[in-house]
Formats: sequence, structure tokens, C-alpha cells
Amino acid sequence: MSSGGGPQTGLTYEAALAYVTGLGRFGIKLGLERMDAILDELGHPERGLRGALVAGTNGKGSTAAFLASILCSRGLRTGTTPSPHLRSYTERVQLNGRPISEQDFADALGRLRPHLEPVVRRLGEPTEFEILIGLALDHLGPRADRLVVEIGMGGRLDSTNVLDLGVAVITNVTLDHLRYLGDTVEAIAAEKAGIVKRGNVVVTGATGNALAVVERTASAAGAADLWRLGHEVELEARGLGWEGSELDVRGPGFEHRCLRIRMLGGFQPANAALAVAAAHALGDATPSAVESGLAAARWPGRLERRGRRLLLDGAHNPDGMHRLVDSLRGLLGETRVHVVFGVMEDKDVGGILAELRELEPELVVFTRAASARPRSMPAEELLAAWTAGPAEQRASSHEALARARELAGPDGWVLVCGSLHLVGELRD
Repeated sequence: MSSGGGPQTGLTYEAALAYVTGLGRFGIKLGLERMDAILDELGHPERGLRGALVAGTNGKGSTAAFLASILCSRGLRTGTTPSPHLRSYTERVQLNGRPISEQDFADALGRLRPHLEPVVRRLGEPTEFEILIGLALDHLGPRADRLVVEIGMGGRLDSTNVLDLGVAVITNVTLDHLRYLGDTVEAIAAEKAGIVKRGNVVVTGATGNALAVVERTASAAGAADLWRLGHEVELEARGLGWEGSELDVRGPGFEHRCLRIRMLGGFQPANAALAVAAAHALGDATPSAVESGLAAARWPGRLERRGRRLLLDGAHNPDGMHRLVDSLRGLLGETRVHVVFGVMEDKDVGGILAELRELEPELVVFTRAASARPRSMPAEELLAAWTAGPAEQRASSHEALARARELAGPDGWVLVCGSLHLVGELRD
């Protein structure tokens, strides 16, 4: 049985980080067998905890941030597992919005490692993500009242799906991770809806064929209830420009009016509404917690304004880029922007660039995040794929940003987008 605490192990943070990431920085092995085995060895520190699993193509990070903020405002100690990180790996394990300390991260890994040995012997090396989730649950289990956990990829076979927290949130479903999840919206929706378990309340913003899949899956799994945005959950939103949005949200047994959110983008009210519904599904929502929690919620790197004229957004699929472009038109009007763009090569790069073209940028400077090599697409390949106007390439992301700022001048806007790894590298 893991203690969830105890003396320091003597492991340094640098050594702990090297061990975790050295297992294969972007290795993906879908399946729950190793994760189940790790939690068995740890004595299941997650048992008894309630909260929400959050899946979806876009918006799951923002939805999780809104929900966690509501729960914290309610006075509940709330553990989260955001991914990827922007600056420090410690951001991936948080309690009440504060990342785990470097020493606590090292100590948590030191406690975990002996429990991994029998798993490795039986099932082979776990992935980086499996070790991270095991570490996070072992650390947060004895400390948190609620967990809000983002699905890493898909849902059904994602490591986090060993959890049953009572509420399953599926923000939306569009094409993404085609190599692993399927090449149709219906197939991807089936993977994401795989997080639903018997007795769960399911909250979703899915539409069309994806919603039909979620409905069938929830019924087959024996979900306690299904709350659909636009049906059981109603939303009315009013944009406030650079101040965010104001919204009214109604659902089964609840109604809130004139709620304010400061996160930018026309897509954020829907994420906030899903979070409000999830908080009510958990029985943790009060008028004051909802109001103050939404107002306080932040999600760095998602249409985030830094300084006067720098915008950052991790849009990494066509739907995300489409939503970003729509939001920028509302915020900037006819003003054209200089763009710094980099993306992972396993994404739908053609579809993302097609949406970016609709922004009609003044110039695009293509680059790649050093922190994501070799998975990021080379800048010269991105430049070759761009046929919609002036463009350049820079080997270094910092050089790319400097070039875009130089050309934009003191009165022009610069947008960094395409990858959260790129956003994190340039955010500060």
C-alpha cells in the first residue's frame, strides 16, 4: 500500500524527470492493463474519489479548468492533471491550481518506482503517460477531495479510463488523432464515449452523428443520466470583446444568469456551460461557487493575450483552428496579423493550414518547437505546404517570434499558434 507521503527519497527532480521522459517522450501504447496493474501495486489510491473524466477533441482543457475552479471555490481540494505542460513538467500534477513542487515530484516517483518492477516483469515497460498518471494519483489520492482528469487521447483505451469518478464529460467530437482513433467522426466518438461507466452522469457538447454515438453508448453502459448542451443544458452567451463573455446557463434543477468568464474566444461559453453542468451533476455547485469559480478560471496558452499585441493559442486540429479564426475576427475585426506557426507532423496539417488561410495573415513565419523534436514538422515542409501569401521559415522558434514582431511593428498583432509545445516555448 502506498503511503502517499513519507520521507524524501533522495531522488533529485532532474533525475526523476529524466527517468519519466526517458521512457519514450511520445510513446503511445493504448490499453488499460498496465495502468490497472500499477494501481493494484499502489493499493488503489484513487478509490473513493469523485470528480469528472473530461474527454473531447477540443475544449477539454478549458472545461476542466472551469470545473476545477468551481470546485475550488466551493472549498473542495481539487486535483487536476493538465497535459501537456507549457513551461514546467510539474504543471501536469496540480492541487487547487498549484503544480506539485519539484521535490514532491521526485519523492512521488521515488515511492512509485518499486511498485513498477513487478508490472515491468509481467507486462513490459509502462509509457511515460502511464507513469505520470500513476504518480499523479498516488500523490493526489490522499490529498484531494475531487479529481478533474483530462483524457490523454481518445477515451476507451486511454490510461486515465481506469478511473470512475461519477461524471463523464465529452466536450465535442471532430477528426483528430486519426492514426489511433479512426478516420470517421463516428469511430472517434465511440472511442471518446468509452469513458462512460454504469451510473455516471454524462455531460456532452457533441452534436450530429457524434452525439448519436454518445447517446447510444451512454444507454448501453447504463449511465444514470445524459445532459446534452442545447437540450437538457441550455446556454445563452453574450460576447464582451477583450473582457470575455457573459452567459446564462440552465439545466436539470439549476439556473444561473449573468455569469462572467474572462477566457477569450467565442468557444469558451460552451466549455463553461459544460463545467457548470458537471459541477451540478457532482452535487458540488452553489450559486456563489459557480459565479466566482467561472470568473477566476484561467487556462494559459488558449487564446491568451500576453502584453499589448501578442496572442497565443494551441489550436492543433482543423476544428480548433476554425474556432480560433472565428474568435479573432470578432476581436480584431479587419486587422491583419503576423503569425508564428509550428505543428506536430501527426496532425492534419493540410486541414489546419486551410483554416489558417481564412485568417488572411499578413505573414506566416514557420518554425518548430525545440521541446517537441523529432515529432514536430520541419519548418521547410510547412513553408512548402503554404500557398496563401507571404511566408518565411526560421529554425528557432525564438527567431521566428522576433522576426514576426519586427515586421508587425509596435502597432501590429502577432499570433503564435499550431502547437501547445510551441506556445509553451514562447509564452515567456
